Amino acid sequence: DPFGFNHIVAVVVGELYVIGLTSAIKFTIDFLIVQNKNRHLSELQYKTELKYLKAQIQPHFFFNTLNSLYSHTIKKSDLAPVVVVKLSNFMRYVIYDTSEKKLPLLQEINHIDNYIDLEKMRYGDRVVSEVDIHGNIDDVAVVPMLFLPFIENAFKHGLKENDEMELIISFEKKENELLFTSKNNYNDQYQPTEPHGIGIKNVKRRLEILYQNKFTLDISQKNNEYSILLKIPI
Repeated sequence: DPFGFNHIVAVVVGELYVIGLTSAIKFTIDFLIVQNKNRHLSELQYKTELKYLKAQIQPHFFFNTLNSLYSHTIKKSDLAPVVVVKLSNFMRYVIYDTSEKKLPLLQEINHIDNYIDLEKMRYGDRVVSEVDIHGNIDDVAVVPMLFLPFIENAFKHGLKENDEMELIISFEKKENELLFTSKNNYNDQYQPTEPHGIGIKNVKRRLEILYQNKFTLDISQKNNEYSILLKIPI
């Protein structure tokens, strides 16, 4: 009998197999589509955060530097052309270099040095700084502008009228990990109610997007010292 029980069972099992296989393929495709959308959303969020962070740094820093340049120009100071060159290099970094996904760490440190030099031209002897490198970082690449907001934060909150600031920055490579530290003193009288600022909050969100739970960020304030410890995989 062509429509016997065994034949019916075989047909049903065959149909279930086809349906199951088709469902599995559809589920896999749907999963990949959702995963792809999530990845694009994460990339979009990252790009948005980076643009927002750049927008936060640019006006505050650029206007202050331009005021400093104007002052040097009025005084006919020999520092005026130096400020122009350094400011031009920094603008090139913010506008063009930060569009890259990653930059050599040495290049990023050069931009940090440039930033500090420009701030020193404003504050003069009121600022003492040091940038230390430990380990071989020649092959280390990092996300642009990941460390700069911490440096900007130090100048923003560590220096007030008649204050002096010592800023110590360190980069250390340990196997597959990069350690970044930044320490600066501040005056209790001018301690901000929200010392971390919006730039630091943005960095935290970027770190979460980039590294999920694979990074460490410790921020502490004690004994008139503000310190940052950041560990990221490389």
